[in-house]
Amino acid sequence: ASCVQYRLVVRDASTLQLLQLYTCLDQIQYVEWSSDSLFILCAMYKRGVVQVWSLEQPDWHCKIDEGSAGLVASCWSPDGRHILNTTEFHLRITVWSLCTKSVSYIKYPKACQQGIAFTKDGRYMAVAERRDCKDFVSIFVCSDWQLLRHFDTETQDLFGIEWAPNGCVLAVWDTCLEYKILLYSLDGRLLSTYRAYEWSLGIKSIAWSPSSQFLAIGSYDEKVRILNHVTWKKITEFEHPATIANTKTIVYKEVEKSPSVETERLSFPPARALASSLFSTQSKYDISEVPVSLQYIKPVADRANPKMGIGMLAFSPDNCFLATKNDNIPNAVWIWDIQKLKLFVVLEQLCAIQSFQWDPRQPRLAVCTGNSKVYLWSPAGCVAVQVPVEGDFQIVSLSWHSSGDSMALLSKDNFCVCYLEREEV
Repeated sequence: ASCVQYRLVVRDASTLQLLQLYTCLDQIQYVEWSSDSLFILCAMYKRGVVQVWSLEQPDWHCKIDEGSAGLVASCWSPDGRHILNTTEFHLRITVWSLCTKSVSYIKYPKACQQGIAFTKDGRYMAVAERRDCKDFVSIFVCSDWQLLRHFDTETQDLFGIEWAPNGCVLAVWDTCLEYKILLYSLDGRLLSTYRAYEWSLGIKSIAWSPSSQFLAIGSYDEKVRILNHVTWKKITEFEHPATIANTKTIVYKEVEKSPSVETERLSFPPARALASSLFSTQSKYDISEVPVSLQYIKPVADRANPKMGIGMLAFSPDNCFLATKNDNIPNAVWIWDIQKLKLFVVLEQLCAIQSFQWDPRQPRLAVCTGNSKVYLWSPAGCVAVQVPVEGDFQIVSLSWHSSGDSMALLSKDNFCVCYLEREEV
């Protein structure tokens, strides 16, 4: 599904054939599929309206109007039959049922980066709340939206919450001004508190491993700390220095080369397809000899939100690798071997990393850097692929299909779909 102002366009993922075209009341600002892919939610925050469309019954329609309360966020519940709307000023969360048309209200949701979290099996929902100048977490049963647990958290200013994939532990972390991460059980018991240091900027990002055995914490001090699920103590920390000195680490460096063209074969003006490839530089990877010095940017100390620390981290689906990005070294992706707890590979790009995401089925990482190329890494090696499009197509984000056979590449105004051939075993 893609949005063109007030139109919602639904295409077949394998052929890009147009399946449905829906017209909304206003410009669409957010779109989300239900878990079973039968409904699509379109949020128009300026109007305070959500419209829901059905794929099976194109004539069926649903409009949710929050009225004077306004709307700042909207999302699906895991069952795909309830919609959670957050009103302006975070006064409440309204839970709308598509089946019974009933409405439930959750008061005092906190305005933070990640204030709602569902367990992977969809049974429970945790909501961060703020009342009487204190932080709380409420846990609800998603089947009937009944309150299961309500407890206060030992945070100064709660910044985010996230369930472990097995749904047994809830991670709660504090604002970057206070390094603190708290781990709670499903019944609200505090299992552990972890603080790495004090009096400095703290946690910037976290990621659970798919097996729930590890919790990776990225900090402003350019390190990733790994906690284990037995004692919730640190088992190791990964540093991100500007110089790679270990001879066992493979450093792939992106180099550009201009395509060689035989001038005798050129017709002027050159054919359109040839012209686009003629003037576009192609990329390949060279393996650098260690030690390697990476481009390091010193952050501006007197600005808010300094570009420093671990801004992105993600585990591979098989738990074997962890990909990280240190914002002080914006052109590099670090890939760590989780079984050996050592640095395995560094990808050094020519441009700053915009986004990376793991293939959901195998350890294969896709990276984009704001140009018209997509970069793929797997334990077998590295490849740079030029997207064959006309004009300027700058990829700023990407998203894998759940099968791992294709991915959507997004620029500011356009998108394209990249199909990968699956190797026959």
